Amino acid sequence: MGSVKDLKVVKKPSKNGLGTGRFIFSDRYSVFDWGEMPDHIAHKGEAIALLGAYFFEELERKNVSTHYIGLVEEGEVKSIQDIKKPVNAMEIKLLQVIEPTSNGGYDYSRYLKEKEGALIPLEIIYRNSLPEGSSVFKRLRKGELKPEDIGLDKFPAPGQTLDPPILDFSTKLEITDRYLSKNEARKISGLSDEELEEIRDITMDVNRLISREFSRVGLTNEDGKVEFGQDTDGKLILVDVVGTLDECRFTYQGLPVSKEIARIYYRNTEWYGAVEKAQRHGVEWKEMCPAPPPLPQGLKVAISELYRACTNEITGKNWFDAPPLKDVLKEVKGKL
Repeated sequence: MGSVKDLKVVKKPSKNGLGTGRFIFSDRYSVFDWGEMPDHIAHKGEAIALLGAYFFEELERKNVSTHYIGLVEEGEVKSIQDIKKPVNAMEIKLLQVIEPTSNGGYDYSRYLKEKEGALIPLEIIYRNSLPEGSSVFKRLRKGELKPEDIGLDKFPAPGQTLDPPILDFSTKLEITDRYLSKNEARKISGLSDEELEEIRDITMDVNRLISREFSRVGLTNEDGKVEFGQDTDGKLILVDVVGTLDECRFTYQGLPVSKEIARIYYRNTEWYGAVEKAQRHGVEWKEMCPAPPPLPQGLKVAISELYRACTNEITGKNWFDAPPLKDVLKEVKGKL
């Protein structure tokens, strides 16, 4: 079980072949690496499953290899055009997940020996711009990053466009995500320069597709994350899910259109101050924090409508009873 989706193993993966699994997308959500938050967002799981399937099928048509097999309706695996009603289950090719060992640091040696057929322990973040709230600003202020590292000659302003887009690498399997240099990413992943370049090219293809599709409904794709694995022959495959409001950050006329809305609310709470302070102290930081407060009811309903409306309009089918996306965005704006 993850913080926002569950995994059902149908056939276990091995060194000799990929397995089969099913993602069960829940109505849970997570912010600031906390894990499951106290609220559930109605119909979020179904909206994410449908939108993720839509983008996987578009990418497969462009000859991008993915772990996607299909959506699951009444026990049968189907493509999105054959689904009759919203579902929250997706069947996937299942890779091994080889966790790094931790003893004052993270040791990836076992993964490096057995990485064929396994999840690559990286998240790749593409950035088309730097919206307010981007982690890049915090890293720049701390000196962890310099403007020249992202192709700029001075400290950027919120909303600044990046042309060309930049890629960031972060850890995937550590307790708290940690940003990596390209050399660090190469070291823990065991990937060659050629494989890292292939990851860059695929990520940019994904970025372009998502940007194009969301621009049709008036939204800007600011940034998003992508994950990869390798099949048993060492071929790169796109995994997890892409193009959803959980994996990407979108804006509408500067208004966040993603789970960033929940982040904005929580940044104004005492709980968030405790999280920031605790995360500076090390790996057991959650034990130092109080439980997060629930979202206000009106904001929770508006976020649910946002997930449903986005899926309706991007896929071109009214899966859900939801107001038009632009009406939902006006409502959200009034609650922040």
